[in-house]
Amino acid sequence: MKSHVEFIETKDLGEFGMNNRHLASSIDLRILNPLHDADWDRLVVSHPDGNFFHSAVWAKVLVQTYGHKPFYLAFFRQCQPVALVPIMEIKSPFTGRRGICLPFSDFCCPLIFAEGESGKVLSRMSELARERNWRYVEIRGGRGMLPASAPSARQFYGHKVRLSEESEELLLRFASPVRRAIRKAQKSDLNVQVSTTREAVLQFYRLHVRTRRRHGIPPQPWSFFLNIYREAIKGGHGFVVLAGSSAKFIAAAVFLQFGKNAVYKFGASDTSYQEFRGNNLVMWEAIRFLMQRGCQLLHFGRTDIENEGLRRFKMGWGTEEELIEYFKFDIEEKAWDSSGRDGSGFHNKIFRRLPLVLNRFAGSVIYPHLD
Repeated sequence: MKSHVEFIETKDLGEFGMNNRHLASSIDLRILNPLHDADWDRLVVSHPDGNFFHSAVWAKVLVQTYGHKPFYLAFFRQCQPVALVPIMEIKSPFTGRRGICLPFSDFCCPLIFAEGESGKVLSRMSELARERNWRYVEIRGGRGMLPASAPSARQFYGHKVRLSEESEELLLRFASPVRRAIRKAQKSDLNVQVSTTREAVLQFYRLHVRTRRRHGIPPQPWSFFLNIYREAIKGGHGFVVLAGSSAKFIAAAVFLQFGKNAVYKFGASDTSYQEFRGNNLVMWEAIRFLMQRGCQLLHFGRTDIENEGLRRFKMGWGTEEELIEYFKFDIEEKAWDSSGRDGSGFHNKIFRRLPLVLNRFAGSVIYPHLD
């Protein structure tokens, strides 16, 4: 799917709440399919904020797992990039049709190359949404490109650590409880390994299923992680870190990398062995491995505002804290919608009590309709 559409600015630019100025120029829009068009990744790499969620690898995982349709918008003026906006169309008889930038992604703000062009980009997104009959468009991040009056629909904490120092210097920046936990884990009988095998992904998934049930949430389907292995990990864009003994793994995590930026995407552990501090050992080993690979930034993913325990854990690694905001534009109302989604409820209690096999089945049924 690749087309060229010339978009001329019109008085409709104000629909997303932006004022309408500089009407004399035009923008060329290309709708790219990242599954087949190598231009997409080349453009993402050229932007300093490009990350794994913007990449074609992640697009392949989402499409192959859930069948979503990609609409990856690349804006140009005189062959120079203006903006990149990756969007997936979620179409469900239960949750409706909408455009998300991007589903199952902690953050994925539009990449803006030229300041002052945001109004034109937002206007074209609105036009596409009407053409596709979307109820709304959701943007995950990107406060700087939006009108100041736009309210956020949901908020999360984000944490990132820069990996430009030597490992021992970086270690000194960690909070003292984190350093003690690392030393305790290293002195125990735990073994830690970095792996890119299918078996390692499976070992992680076994822990992941139990962790999700403990949190009252069904796990993503196994096909999702199998596609992460096939598309990302086998291609050198990710790895799994496992900690435990030869007989039992007690902590594991999945890290994804694109260029010099990496993200801690999934973590799982057996709380029965929490005293061994396996999670700390896994994180430290991942940081050391990423530094060896020349990675310069590790993002710890999003954290629910009310999850103070996880926030403290991530802040202990010498991270910078930020606010991740999601924005939703209602197409019918032509207005920014501040109503988010409540992630809590009675269903959490149900999923905590279901057998693992039923939890896995629920995940395989539910996730194709979510984002």
